[in-house]
Amino acid sequence: MRITDVTVELVDLPAQPVFRWRRGLPGSEGAIVGGILRIHTDQGLCGEAHTRRGTILNDLVERRIRQDLLGRDPSHRELLWHRLWELDRIEEFPIYVLGLVDIALWDLAGKAAGLPVHQLLGTYREAIPAYASTATFSSIEEYLDVADQCLASGFAAIKLHAWGDAREDAELCRKLRDHVGDDVCLMYDGSAAFDLADALYLGEALSDAGYTWYEEPMREFSVTAYRRLAERVAVPLLVAETSDGAHMNTADFIASGAAGSVRTSALYKAGITGAMRVAHLAESFLLRAEVHGSGIVNAHLCMAIPNTTYYESFVLTNPVVRESSVGPDGQLRAPTAAGIGYDQDGWSGGVARD
Repeated sequence: MRITDVTVELVDLPAQPVFRWRRGLPGSEGAIVGGILRIHTDQGLCGEAHTRRGTILNDLVERRIRQDLLGRDPSHRELLWHRLWELDRIEEFPIYVLGLVDIALWDLAGKAAGLPVHQLLGTYREAIPAYASTATFSSIEEYLDVADQCLASGFAAIKLHAWGDAREDAELCRKLRDHVGDDVCLMYDGSAAFDLADALYLGEALSDAGYTWYEEPMREFSVTAYRRLAERVAVPLLVAETSDGAHMNTADFIASGAAGSVRTSALYKAGITGAMRVAHLAESFLLRAEVHGSGIVNAHLCMAIPNTTYYESFVLTNPVVRESSVGPDGQLRAPTAAGIGYDQDGWSGGVARD
């Protein structure tokens, strides 16, 4: 089998439901142009990957990516994964672009084998609990109301995206713990809002309140800052979400002692191949590799990675609307369609999810 063409279909995507990510950050997007990357072969099979950044992807395919893939064997995923890193040295791809070719190649392999991608990877489980990952709401009272709705909807745990003020967020985290009790798993995501001093203040509050993890409190450019934070707070740090370099940068976080656990994902770790590298790296240190983000590609990762514990399901609105792929028991079940299975198995709007 050989690659005969690489195309991008531009897709008009509607505006998202209105939501916010902490103060000072944009949240929901208006109508934008998404894209479907397709890798075509001489045997009539086609692999896909979906993105919300269609215009950027199309430019890079036209200028850099297509010519490098034409005529190659699509089963040589390791070679092609390394080729994208070679092109990145020239172009400095946006972090999400690195993985799109890899995702499309895995989709193609699954279709050729007649198997869902998680089975090609080696399925570890066929269902996993989902946690509710909140947007930023207006008040402590609204957060408590949303938490009640999430638990009633079957979610096993709740992760907060809050305001980005260390003292206000600490108060919210304490009051949420008091509200739901000690048996509910709670997490906090700082979305890189803090410097080291404020991250320490909030980390102490999360430690006292028994939070399961403390995610991305600072920008991930300084491993040293994260090491200093890890030395002084008891709550485990969940690190290396958006750091460039996939397993290479993740290894530095682990080696420094900064990692309570690490993030992995198809979006920020150079596709499925990169995500699995990070997961296996973490497992070798007996650390968890928690899958970042929702969507069907990450659903496959959740089924294939032994050392992950939850599927992240976003709760963006009040009243709470549970993601359709998550059952009333709070479980995400394994996709069954061959390949990735965009727009199948009850997943809708695959382009908009990634």
